[in-house]
Amino acid sequence: MTAGRRADARKPSPAETAARRMLDLLAADAPAQELAALPARSRAAGAAPEDVERIEETTEVALSVRRVLDQYRRRETELVALFDTAGDLAGLRDLDAVLRAIVRRARTLLGSDVAYLTLNDPVAQDTFMRVTEGSVSAAFQQLRLGMGEGLGGLVAQTARPYASTDYRTDRRYRHTGTIDDGVAEEGLRGILGVPLRLGEEIIGVLFAADRTPREFTPDAIALLGSLADHAAVAIDSTRRMEETRTALARLEAANATARAHGEALHQASDAHDRLSKLVLRGAGTDEVAAEIAALLGGGVAVHDTDGSELARVGTAPVSPTTVTLDASHSEGRAVHAHGVWTCAVLAGAEPLGRIVLTGRADLPEADRRLLERAALVTAMLLLIRRSVAETEDRVRGELLDELLADPATSTHWDGGSLTLRARRLGLDLARPHAIAVLDTEPALRPRLAAEAARVVRGLGGLAGTRHGHSVLLAPCDRPGALARELAADLTRALGAPVTVGAAGPGHGPEHLAALHGEALRCVTALHALDHTGEGADIADLGFVGVLLGDRADVGAYVERVLGPVMAYDSERGTELLRTLHAYYDQGASLSRAKDALHVHVNTVVQRLDRVAQLLGPDWNTPASALEIHLALRLHHLARATRRR
Repeated sequence: MTAGRRADARKPSPAETAARRMLDLLAADAPAQELAALPARSRAAGAAPEDVERIEETTEVALSVRRVLDQYRRRETELVALFDTAGDLAGLRDLDAVLRAIVRRARTLLGSDVAYLTLNDPVAQDTFMRVTEGSVSAAFQQLRLGMGEGLGGLVAQTARPYASTDYRTDRRYRHTGTIDDGVAEEGLRGILGVPLRLGEEIIGVLFAADRTPREFTPDAIALLGSLADHAAVAIDSTRRMEETRTALARLEAANATARAHGEALHQASDAHDRLSKLVLRGAGTDEVAAEIAALLGGGVAVHDTDGSELARVGTAPVSPTTVTLDASHSEGRAVHAHGVWTCAVLAGAEPLGRIVLTGRADLPEADRRLLERAALVTAMLLLIRRSVAETEDRVRGELLDELLADPATSTHWDGGSLTLRARRLGLDLARPHAIAVLDTEPALRPRLAAEAARVVRGLGGLAGTRHGHSVLLAPCDRPGALARELAADLTRALGAPVTVGAAGPGHGPEHLAALHGEALRCVTALHALDHTGEGADIADLGFVGVLLGDRADVGAYVERVLGPVMAYDSERGTELLRTLHAYYDQGASLSRAKDALHVHVNTVVQRLDRVAQLLGPDWNTPASALEIHLALRLHHLARATRRR
């Protein structure tokens, strides 16, 4: 037993001891240098040659195991780094942050002095520097590489990785002055570039570079390629997310626009309903203008086609320019000029008037549409008013036709019935009335009729058309003044001469036919006397009126022509009238007149100077002299008749 135990407990050989020591060192992760030192130590300790040989073989195996372990450990470190990189990239949402993280991690993993990334530009057909890490040269940071130029341009063109131990002396690549200057300024020597690949598409190049010559191992190339693959996916994901965010932002903007548009439509529809209800309720332009002003928060004026103001709320009188109104008419929209918004009121292409908005220099699209809707409602109001006015004008015109019919020849003429019908329309025929006949060039007569109807509504009378002329019946006791006002106003409105002959005043329906005839003769006489475009009554025509008038009032004519002279003689006992008789009877000769009067010639001159003061300086013009001479004759005839 004792001998057996001694055999089992024999002392291990130096080779066995060295092998056990080798395993312990491997387990303790000892450096390779310590493993390689074991054969020398065994030899120094006096180990037998065969034991030293076995120890050397064991050492070689241990070193091989150590290299494999180091490779696995390095690969594990790289995989962990790639995993961490993928996690970091996945958490990033900003493209710039993604690109910076990529080059920073590339520089760290490869232990390089500089890392950088270029992206391809499909439009310019080159690749440009996008992000750098560790770079100090501004020229290098702004490089653009044409496809196939330099190491990076070749990677971008061929989609294959390329490495250069010393780029400055490496003639495998197509050098350019710009690239070489940038690389030299940065001081780069060893450069490695790998493609950023998305499927078949190359989107850029990822680089690692040192400022000293460097031999890039296949492991380093594979590591940078793996990082580039992760980076390409991260770049694509980030781009897609940015596109998604952009699309979402656009969608949100579109939704906001749609909501605003919907709110504007609702507001416009509500405003349209409110305005329409006003119109259908019978509201006038004043109420509609007030509602528009409240809706838009400004001053509003509504004008007719001729520019006359129909309503005004919250603003001073305002009138847009013709250019602005024409622009609104042609575009069918509200137009802004000089702080005033103008919107034409149209029925189809027919202008009915305009709306003017003040106090709103800036008008959003919704409010602009609201103003345009208000113009549509105003058009409806003006059309209704016009329809009512046309109906009323037709009724009034029919009544005027019957009033102007000659009672002596009309079998159905009834003065009482006509008076009653006139009263229902607001006319009291017992009051003084005048008849006016209006004439203009034939092409403008329809417009004249419309203008006459508009004017007569303000006068409270009747208007119609008779024998091709517009005729007015209006309450008035001064027909001459009425004729002159009508001629002036309507000439301005039409832009062409309007001639007006008037007659009156008359009371009751039975005299109106005669007044119409007299007014018609008056307008004819105005044309004949070359007074087209003027207004007058029979009395204004002087002796012509006496000849034309059915109711020739000689006394009134004499009074109008000679009244001041007769009054002067009556008050002072002078003989101015007798002097005028003698002067005209003697052929306007001063010497013969003084003989006929038996006075000195100076007396005749003084009396005629007084006449000039009373009748005006043009008393002795041919036209005035004719009037005065005729009035003297009629005065003398009237006195002779009274004496008989």
